This record gives sequence, structure tokens and C-alpha cells, in this order.
Amino acid sequence: MTVKSPLVIVLMGVSGSGKSTTGAALSQKLGWPFRDADSFHPPANVEKMSRGTPLTDEDRWPWLAAIAQWIDERCQAGERGIVSCSALKRTYRSRIVGTRSGVQLVYLKGDITLIGRRLQARKHHFMPASLLESQFAVLEEPLAEERALTVSIAMSPRRVVGTIIERLGLEVPPGGA
Repeated sequence: MTVKSPLVIVLMGVSGSGKSTTGAALSQKLGWPFRDADSFHPPANVEKMSRGTPLTDEDRWPWLAAIAQWIDERCQAGERGIVSCSALKRTYRSRIVGTRSGVQLVYLKGDITLIGRRLQARKHHFMPASLLESQFAVLEEPLAEERALTVSIAMSPRRVVGTIIERLGLEVPPGGA
């Protein structure tokens, strides 16, 4: 089950699953604003990850609070939006999605081999490929009650975006790329 006509879409998955690419493409196609979760991280978190050190839950709470605030602001204003967030644990998703009726969780799912290849090819990103195994170790896939739409990232980014739009019944405005 998915949210009918969501105000905010939360794209979740491990690093390298295509959250930023999908978010930017959905934004362009739908005309909705997109915020990458990385932009919510305080400098100390970015520095820690750049050194190859996984974040602790204590590191993540202020980051998740900032994302939740952005989501709440969109929903309260009746404005649409897209945000990416790894949201690997249920407790994280509970913080940013929870019982918000206008928020749809979309899980970008892929296997460690495919995502590892993507991370190896990525340049100029603070998240090193060496942290991928720790991300999969922490990942708690969404349960049925989380109402997540699961989309395979084995498809092209264009097909991933098309699948999300189709399965959520979203309207692409005239001129949507």
C-alpha cells in the first residue's frame, strides 16, 4: 500500500543506490523541489565519513531532525518535495516518515555487487566505498507497515524514475522532462 498523492517522497537506500540521481531526475520531471540528505549533515559528520569512519546514532539524530523539519515544513505548507536519506534503520525512518500521512517512502533496492561497482566509479564524494559493507550490515529493509514502495535499481535511472511515477500515480506536468 502506498500514500495516495504524496506531498513528500523520501528516497531511501544504501550509499550508491541512486538516491541523488533519482531525486534530481524526479525533481526535473515533476517540478518538485529536491533536497539531498547530504546537505543536512553537519560538517563534523562529513569529516567523519570522509575519514572512512561510520557515523554513530548520536551523529545521526541532529541530521535526521533537520530532514524531518524540512519534511514537516513542506507538509504544513501543503507543498510537494523530494528528499533523499539513507534511512537504513526503522528508528531513522520512524523519525522522518513515521505516521506523517502525506509522506511516501521509496526504497531503492540493489545488491552489494551492483552498488559496490557504482561506488568504485563515483568520484568526488565523501562516502568511501569501504563503508558499503557497514551500510548493508546496518540496513533494516522496510516492513509492510512502513508502506514503502520498493524499486529495483538494476534498471536504468530513467526506468527507476518512470516506475516511481507510475506506481505512485503521479502526474507529470506539461514540459516535464
